[in-house]
Amino acid sequence: MTEAPVPVKVAVFPVGGMGTRFLPATKAVPKEMLPVVDRPLLQYAVDEALAAGIEMFVFVTARGKAPLEDYFDVASELVSNLRQSGKHAQLAALDGTQLIPGQIAYVRQQAPLGLGHAVWCARGITRRQPFAVLLPDELLWAPNAPCLRQMVDLYGTTGGNVIAVMEVPADQVDRYGIIDPGETDGLVTEVKGLVEKPKRHLAPSRLAAVGRYILQPEVMDILEEGKRGAGNEIQLTDAMAQLIGRQPFHALTFTGERHDCGDKAGHVIANIALALERPDIGPDVRAWLEARFAG
Repeated sequence: MTEAPVPVKVAVFPVGGMGTRFLPATKAVPKEMLPVVDRPLLQYAVDEALAAGIEMFVFVTARGKAPLEDYFDVASELVSNLRQSGKHAQLAALDGTQLIPGQIAYVRQQAPLGLGHAVWCARGITRRQPFAVLLPDELLWAPNAPCLRQMVDLYGTTGGNVIAVMEVPADQVDRYGIIDPGETDGLVTEVKGLVEKPKRHLAPSRLAAVGRYILQPEVMDILEEGKRGAGNEIQLTDAMAQLIGRQPFHALTFTGERHDCGDKAGHVIANIALALERPDIGPDVRAWLEARFAG
């Protein structure tokens, strides 16, 4: 009888980047706190993790990220004023920002040495258990079937390591970690290899990792070695590649909407796309778009 995999209850959010592509706004506001409609980008990733059954949230931060920590704290004066004013809808809007005490931990990445290094900084909290990694820049939108929820369901069957992928245009493969695919069963693909930002003519496929991972604790041992990869950084993709063949490794093709909110155009598009789905503001936004581009 096959033993069930250890449940994934911890998620790591690497949020230490400086957000230079969004200057000057990110001079004062962490890029993860830039809004998509009326919620910070980070809130979408946290909501996705909650929907997947995550119980412990580890934010890997850096200097200048205090607003991020304040956001998940209790704003006592604000709550009191809203309650006294009878603004119940606004109070309800704060619910997702106030997690259970003890559910959040903050660790510092003291130097920008890459995504792999950021994940490794969380090792004291993840310890020897599987964990998820979510990159908030990647807004993977599927409210009825959140990406990490789908991955957790697959993990319950396969165990090992699971990553989310999407097919990207051939001229963009050099921007991503690309998988070397094995056998495919529907949306699930066996991962035979991983290559970080391959040259276009050398890419083994067009299936790119899109910022959601379920990883086994052994990846921390590999990251501990501090080996540098592309960009002279400690790459998570390189560490994951060393697990292939030693542990089960699968990719789940995400079929929802992906918005690259680390890019200015992607962030603007995400705001428009999600606004159009909102019953409170969608009609006004749609009417403006139709008027703006009529004829």
